Amino acid sequence: MASLRAVSVLTGMGLWLPAALAFPYNTFDGEGFPACNDVAAVHNATSVDEMASLVRTAAQEGTPVRASGKGHMWYDTMCSDDARTIIIRTEEVNAISDLELEEGADSGSVVIEAGVTFLQLAEYLHARNASMGYTLVNWNITLAGAVAMGGHRSSVREPSAVAAGVLSVDIINGEGEIVTVERDETNDDWLAASTSLGLLGVIARMKFKIYPDFKVFAQQKTNISLDEDEVLNGDIYGMIAPYGTANYWWWPYKKKFHWRYYDKVPLTISDQEGFQNTFSVTELEAGAARTLLESGKYLATSNMLFEDIVFGQWEEPNFHEKTTNEVIKEWPVYGWNYDVLIGGLYPDQKPEWEYGLHGKTLELAFPIVMANDMLKRVRELFDAEKEKGIIMTSTYRTGINIKFGKANYDLLGQTTYNTSDGVDWTKGAIMFDFPTYKPTGGDGERFNEPFYPNLAKTLIDEFPCRPHWTKNTREVFANATKNLDPDHLARFKAVREKFDKNGIFKNVIGESLGLYD
Repeated sequence: MASLRAVSVLTGMGLWLPAALAFPYNTFDGEGFPACNDVAAVHNATSVDEMASLVRTAAQEGTPVRASGKGHMWYDTMCSDDARTIIIRTEEVNAISDLELEEGADSGSVVIEAGVTFLQLAEYLHARNASMGYTLVNWNITLAGAVAMGGHRSSVREPSAVAAGVLSVDIINGEGEIVTVERDETNDDWLAASTSLGLLGVIARMKFKIYPDFKVFAQQKTNISLDEDEVLNGDIYGMIAPYGTANYWWWPYKKKFHWRYYDKVPLTISDQEGFQNTFSVTELEAGAARTLLESGKYLATSNMLFEDIVFGQWEEPNFHEKTTNEVIKEWPVYGWNYDVLIGGLYPDQKPEWEYGLHGKTLELAFPIVMANDMLKRVRELFDAEKEKGIIMTSTYRTGINIKFGKANYDLLGQTTYNTSDGVDWTKGAIMFDFPTYKPTGGDGERFNEPFYPNLAKTLIDEFPCRPHWTKNTREVFANATKNLDPDHLARFKAVREKFDKNGIFKNVIGESLGLYD
């Protein structure tokens, strides 16, 4: 990150630089994609004690602080607009300890520090015949960050929110003190901490629930890829709920869905060790995609061709055999749970953003009881553009990602329930995750750019939806706040004031939610 040039330059000079020397702190997309528009310094912490010391000094000086893991962030909402802000990067605070999983036990626990990523913990546990179960998100982000943002795996059958695996969390509060919050759904401290947005403080450690390792299968119904009508007018809950995890990929130009589902299998069913890739590409693939998508800023036909190509690619498994890196060509795929459910990068490839393939995104969660109505409304909006002579497509290599989340009670989570909107969230949520290609040429706007904010506004205004906390713009957060339970917001604010009375962990999202009024 460009911001790392400021690391360690301030020893003996306080924690922040004059505002004139502030610089952007970028997302994983790099320069030009700030998570924070202006920060004064970035500190690469190497221990929990160092993080606590940094917070104590910041508290004494009244300096704003934000913790940052690997950066599962798309927009400039991670900080407040205060050029004195300092960033504490947690990546090097990544010890794993106290593994407890007795032979024959259904579950156990492990203690992880702030910077431990999913991939790091998965490999550590697999080497010890253990796993995280279904409490997963992406390979390249920290578990602490995933808890703070309310991250989840796609399941309505299994506890799939990452916070569902947390047994206790140590938070460095606004005074630099370490406070332990135990899992307790009758305690507002826990209900706030389990989707904290980083507003209570820095997550320093977590005690995490683990399970004996297991294998899964991945299956995708592709030979007869689903027509839209089979999903839009189908039994969506009935298609998703029976499996450990399941999701759809929606191809709006082709009016098709891919339906993928996974579940546990006996360890002896297959010697195959499948490993999934969602984000990595070869240099040749990236160059071809970029050429096509850049022209798609102006030509709908380029986007239509792109969707047609990647639809065909997605019909085949996006898996390699982990032991040989050979391509797997047939469904179903078998392998260890983390490798199949999440996977990561193939050894000879890089993530798409390192080849200049960048995107914008929109993700909103809706009660699954409204899934059909929501998807039909999106289709109506696509069709309305077609009536103007504008053909809308997916410009992402997996199509539009339709995910699901089991109900999980907390104050600001996407899948909480018993809320003032009066809608039944207890069956879980459907997540509409719509990534789109961001061109580098011209003004950087997408093909038919006005469609996207209109889509977001329409869905927020017409449905009781909730935003993903790192995949939406400031405008989306400002508009979506009206759909959140006022009592939940008030209770969260009370906990926030207890943990961070001076508001040093403030960010744009918290301001949008009225947590600092």
